[in-house]
Amino acid sequence: MSVTIDIAGLPAERIAFAPSPLAELCMALHALSQPAHHPGLQSWANATRAGLDPSLADRLLEADFMWRSSFSDVFMPFAGVPGGSGLPAGTLAEELDVLDRLDDERFVIAALEHCWLALYNEGGVASPLHDAASRAKALDTAAARGPRQLQFSLRLLDDTAAVRVWMRRLLEDCHEAFFGEVWRRIGPRQAADARHKAEVLRHKGLPAALREVSSALSVDRAGTTITADKMVNGSATATDPRVGQGLVFIPTHFGWPHLLVLHAPGWRPVVHYPLGSPELASAPGSVELLRRRMEALAHPMRMMLCRSLARGPYTTSELATVYGISAPEVSRHLSVLKKAGLLHTHRQGRYAQHQLDVAAVARLGSDFMEGILR
Repeated sequence: MSVTIDIAGLPAERIAFAPSPLAELCMALHALSQPAHHPGLQSWANATRAGLDPSLADRLLEADFMWRSSFSDVFMPFAGVPGGSGLPAGTLAEELDVLDRLDDERFVIAALEHCWLALYNEGGVASPLHDAASRAKALDTAAARGPRQLQFSLRLLDDTAAVRVWMRRLLEDCHEAFFGEVWRRIGPRQAADARHKAEVLRHKGLPAALREVSSALSVDRAGTTITADKMVNGSATATDPRVGQGLVFIPTHFGWPHLLVLHAPGWRPVVHYPLGSPELASAPGSVELLRRRMEALAHPMRMMLCRSLARGPYTTSELATVYGISAPEVSRHLSVLKKAGLLHTHRQGRYAQHQLDVAAVARLGSDFMEGILR
């Protein structure tokens, strides 16, 4: 399984490395909402959450599905504005200005991306702003996440302009509360990394540059297709005339173990790559428990389910829709994972939500964790 990027005919000068404060803010918010994904950041996450104003913390919960279980493309607006430079801006304020230029339909579909995971590559998603069936699906998916998320989605669909103003203010408040200081510290290091990799690309070529970015990236002999080894199938083109030519690589300090590839139809492709690979903490377990867990994870469909469940809670019907299998079959796989002690289940109203115990899976090995979270 992989995501491919067609770069045939792409001029070398249209491949760029650059930091993005808005994309990094997304990763910081993800680390705050999913600390188990990032054991090396838990001290920072705990201290930051403890210092948040209660009102800001409450507002973050409303829209957390944009960074908790998936990474919304609204945090990379430079890739979706036709006729733009295709590059991130130097400051968060400038990137928020670019976000303001994203049309409402793109903004809403990107914001509700978690609703369309099964159709992400097909380009046939009808806008929930105009299509009743898409609206109903978006709201039903949000309801499974909780009342806050449902309320936010209703506001987004009924008064998009007001939510966009609310969203910008939320991100500005995050910058003032904690991210501004973080970015002052890590921004220069990301800029230095981007310059270094651009020099590698210029002097040693694309294969060498990709090796420095991630061992999960490669390019074919003809130099026409970049492949990202991920547990998902997808494709993108860097020469789409609808939005313009370009491919951007963006470093992140908060991202490991995630290697993100923006490959939405009508958007320029972006590779968001982590800097550094901290070791995961290990803890002893019985041989019998280890055997049950390895057997549970050996099935390819259960590995695929783990990819979703590691990112956030899902209902049985949501997983059935995403993976194109029946709800009873999903239930059987979830039962195996639960008996192995790898799954948590709790109720959210009338929905039963399941989520992977990331800490338990992490103890089985960093290769597995990096694979399903990449």
